[in-house]
Amino acid sequence: MKIAVTGCTGFVGRHVLAELERRDCDVTCVLRDASVAPAPSARRDVVRIDLSRPPRDTFSAIGSPQVLIHLAWGGLPNYSSLHHFETELPLQYRFIKQLLASGLPNLVVAGTCFEYGNVCGALSEELETRPSNPYGLAKDTLRRQLGFVKQEHCFALTWARLFYVHGEGQAATSLLPQLQSAVARGDKRFAMSGGEQLRDFLPVTEAARYLVDLALNQRDHGIVNVCSSRPVSVRRLVEGWIERNGWSIDLELGRYPYPDYEPMAFWGDRRKLDACLGPA
Repeated sequence: MKIAVTGCTGFVGRHVLAELERRDCDVTCVLRDASVAPAPSARRDVVRIDLSRPPRDTFSAIGSPQVLIHLAWGGLPNYSSLHHFETELPLQYRFIKQLLASGLPNLVVAGTCFEYGNVCGALSEELETRPSNPYGLAKDTLRRQLGFVKQEHCFALTWARLFYVHGEGQAATSLLPQLQSAVARGDKRFAMSGGEQLRDFLPVTEAARYLVDLALNQRDHGIVNVCSSRPVSVRRLVEGWIERNGWSIDLELGRYPYPDYEPMAFWGDRRKLDACLGPA
């Protein structure tokens, strides 16, 4: 199967690429001009595309894939930047629409749990979206735009809403890399929030596996939460990392305020994900 992947050098993308390699798929890595290409592979091609000026034959240029896994999104991890809907959203929309108009049959897009907004509890795909930060708004708007594009072009869409993915390759400003850096420096204490907020955490390798499974299904799944369905406090998560790695560092809880762009307790409902990954 021919699969194209955008954002394949990013945090999630690198793990999706590795998962596709294990499945023996023919992959086209679609990179922006400034991106560093992944390591060469016999089953992998690299194509560079300027999203602001994509060629008219973009679909054929990326190998006329049967599926596009679209992970690319600039401006992260600053979720509050207006860049998301002022600059990134129109670029993303024009790029994807051009591919769909040229015949792309299957599309998997990485969405975000921030599309739900400030809602507590278990979040299911049927909930009305009320994003409370620019990143969530831009993603949700793109999803809605693609819904209208489906009225003009026939394609299968899976909108994969990622929750809190963690693991190797995270941004240095993320919680785990900050903790690892503190341990490496020999810090005695690690400053963080109160840590009582409940979140839905998922290892990035597991998230990558789900994304590839959904892509290989080639079905019109619609919105799917990519999550664990297990609410865990941030404090418990960090304490688990420390214990498993045998690190000697104490937590300085309450040093930083809780984020103002997300509720104190929410997690994903993954019943639809499990149904999508089950027998056809």
